Amino acid sequence: MRNTRRFTMMCLLLCGVLILAATSWAQQRPPILEKIAKTYGLDSFGQIDAIRYTFNLQFPGVNVSRSWVWEPKTNKVSYEGKDKDGKPVKVTYMRSELSSQPDAVKNDVDPGFINDNYWLLFPFHAYWDTSATVTDGGMHKLPMGKGSAERVVVKYPSEAGGYTPGDTWELYVGPDNRVKEFIYHRGGPKKPSAVVATWAGYKKAGPLLISTDHHGTADGKPLHLFLSDVSVKLTGSDTWVDAK
Repeated sequence: MRNTRRFTMMCLLLCGVLILAATSWAQQRPPILEKIAKTYGLDSFGQIDAIRYTFNLQFPGVNVSRSWVWEPKTNKVSYEGKDKDGKPVKVTYMRSELSSQPDAVKNDVDPGFINDNYWLLFPFHAYWDTSATVTDGGMHKLPMGKGSAERVVVKYPSEAGGYTPGDTWELYVGPDNRVKEFIYHRGGPKKPSAVVATWAGYKKAGPLLISTDHHGTADGKPLHLFLSDVSVKLTGSDTWVDAK
């Protein structure tokens, strides 16, 4: 279980500081970034009162499942999973009050939330997060599959805060503005240094488009990461809308 915690909380924290609201541009960005975000439902994100999902990771020696409910308008997070010793954990907290939470929430639960939320909604975070430099590299061969796609590079500055400053995401984007595959390069010495994976299993959860299935490798070892039980609750409704 300690190895599981090390991998999931340290090795797959693929993001910098979680940005939970759109901000004004700090720099000019390539038009494709906005096209990608809109394809995934950016214009309708304001309709989302809550998102529910389970993050699942299968890696040699690792089998992790973490369930979340996030209310983006209030930044309220509910978590259900296991602690580092394998004991069941259920907790609800406000991210605006994180400093007053127990160490287990600050050091384990919330880093897990950040990681898993980036896997769920990375096209939005890339658009929202103005600390990242985004470049359109034109057409490139897919790193795993056959054919080519437009390579969009999202790089976080090495001096940024967060868990892994200097990280780089290479998105390989099809003509429909959907991510087909990606490569992740870690900015620091922690492992994995590189993750290569597909973006597949596309489903619609209300107005949001979600890639629910990722097959690939982490430093050459087989990895399967998938999102299950994805659903949203829209403004004015108490009914969960399942991803289909």
